[in-house]
Amino acid sequence: MLEALSQLDSDIFLFFNNGFRSQFFDRAMMLFTGKFIWVPMYATLLLLFARTQRWRVLLAFTVCVAAAIALTDQTCATLIRPMVERLRPSNLSNPMAEFARIVDGYRGGSYGFPSCHAANSFALAVFMAMAVGRRSFTLFIIGWAIMNSYSRLYIGVHYPGDLVVGALIGSAFGAMMCVVARRMAGSAAREIHESDSIPVLMIPIGIGMAPILNLRSIAVTARSVVIAVGASTVAAIVLISL
Repeated sequence: MLEALSQLDSDIFLFFNNGFRSQFFDRAMMLFTGKFIWVPMYATLLLLFARTQRWRVLLAFTVCVAAAIALTDQTCATLIRPMVERLRPSNLSNPMAEFARIVDGYRGGSYGFPSCHAANSFALAVFMAMAVGRRSFTLFIIGWAIMNSYSRLYIGVHYPGDLVVGALIGSAFGAMMCVVARRMAGSAAREIHESDSIPVLMIPIGIGMAPILNLRSIAVTARSVVIAVGASTVAAIVLISL
């Protein structure tokens, strides 16, 4: 059974890893999978709470999202990986390395099960999706986690199974710690679904347009800023990769 699953995992890996490829996607996926390129988005995620929440809620959710990522990372990297010892498809000691398409010579560490990248991305995404509770934001942040995970398969350092298990572990810790954060914040956390709609910026639309639209300004919410920064980062990745 395990051998059959492993073979299926390898076949799916080769299908996607050896599939449609180009220099553009090579550059884009290497940028997308980077850690520091998403720092502006992480900073605006903090803004989501800092500008709309009381200090008690901000402290509880900041501590708990950090704990979710730390628990996820340590579970995958310190507990499971040394026990399972599954070589990455990119590892030269793995026969699969002969068939894997590697980008820019990057092969990662020795073991890849489960994927810490996928686990940490989904821990953050699920935590924030549950905390905000808005469909547009949930689609954005979960979509970001999926693409972040897929980039690891594209550049050849993880099997699909590594990503799926990592995502499940990260999602579990993200959901668990969001529940803990709500309990820590107490009754103040009940307002989060409504208060995340509080404008953090008002953009005037001009005197000429105001009578037509019956508006004098457009309200920009914290979650809209997060989505805009994330989308801008993706746009920057595309432009740099062209």
